[in-house]
Amino acid sequence: MGQKINPLGFRLGTTQSHHSFWFAKPKYFSMGLQEDEKIRNFIKNYVKKKKKIFSSIAYMGIQKRIDLIQVIIYIGFPNLLIEGRTREVEELQMNVQKEFHRKLNITITRIEKPYGQPNILAEYIALQLKNRVSFRKAMKKAIELTEQTGTKGIQVQIAGRVDGKEIARVEWIREGRVPLQTIHAKIDHCSHTIKTIYGVLGIKIWIFVNQE
Repeated sequence: MGQKINPLGFRLGTTQSHHSFWFAKPKYFSMGLQEDEKIRNFIKNYVKKKKKIFSSIAYMGIQKRIDLIQVIIYIGFPNLLIEGRTREVEELQMNVQKEFHRKLNITITRIEKPYGQPNILAEYIALQLKNRVSFRKAMKKAIELTEQTGTKGIQVQIAGRVDGKEIARVEWIREGRVPLQTIHAKIDHCSHTIKTIYGVLGIKIWIFVNQE
C-alpha cells in the first residue's frame, strides 16, 4: 500500500524550512503550536471578510520573542489587502493584539510570482468552483497560470462530489514532472477545503519548483 506523507514535512531540513521560529519548554510547546494556528486562521478570516474574495495569502511566517510576536505575511496581490496602505495593516495588527493579548508586529512581503504558490492557486480554483465553472476548465486554467511562472511540474487533485454528482470521486491532472519520492526536489504543497452547495470538496496541489 502507498504510504502517504506530507511533502513539506518529508523535506524539512533539506529543501524546506519551518514557517515558525520560536523555542518553548516541552510542556508549553502544544500551546505555542495552537497559538500559531489561531493567529494564522484569524488573519486569513479577517482578510477574507474585508475583501469578500480570495485572500491571496501564500503563507505566513511567525517569529516569537519573549515580548513580541513578529508575523510576516507573504502575499501575492498586495493591493487586495492594503488599499488604504498602512492604515489597514495597523487595523489588522490592533485586532490580532486584542484577540491574543500579546504585543504583535505585522509586516507584508510581496511574492513576485503569485501563481507559483499552491495556496493562491487553490483559492483561485475554489473561487471558480463556487462560481459553477467546470472543474476540468478550472484545473487546466490553474495549470496554464502556473506554467507561466517557470515551474517544472504541477499536479492538481480535486476530491468530493465533483460537478454535483451523487457519488464522490477523485479527479486529478498532472503536467510536467512531480517527483514526490526525491527528497532533493523542492516541492510546494497545499491542501484546501471549500464548501459548495453540493457539499465539501478537497483540493490538493503539488508544484515541483526545482531540484537542488
